[in-house]
Amino acid sequence: MAIGAGTDVAIEAAGIILMKDDPADVPAALVLARRVHRKIKQNLFWAAIYNLIAIPLAAGVLYPSLGILLRPAWAALAMSASTVTVTVNALLVRYPFFPNRSKRYASSGPPPPSYAS
Repeated sequence: MAIGAGTDVAIEAAGIILMKDDPADVPAALVLARRVHRKIKQNLFWAAIYNLIAIPLAAGVLYPSLGILLRPAWAALAMSASTVTVTVNALLVRYPFFPNRSKRYASSGPPPPSYAS
């Protein structure tokens, strides 16, 4: 982790660069990293669920036994809906949905970061 006003070598070697010269932003960076990691897992889950359900339906796996076949146009629409779902979920990392969690930070350390701009 490097501070933006640091040396070029430190900035090149760092995985995370703090744009402000305030080391108190380190906890906020860690919270953001955890939230992004959680969203990555969620998006992988939703993409896997889509692949496990929609692709076999489009391939006609259930057609011989149940007569269910997903038309190509509906399969394309489902794929687009999956893409939109994953994209919207990724964008939700900016908005905290649990305002009561900020009480955890009240006793020590800096307040939780605000990602809304």
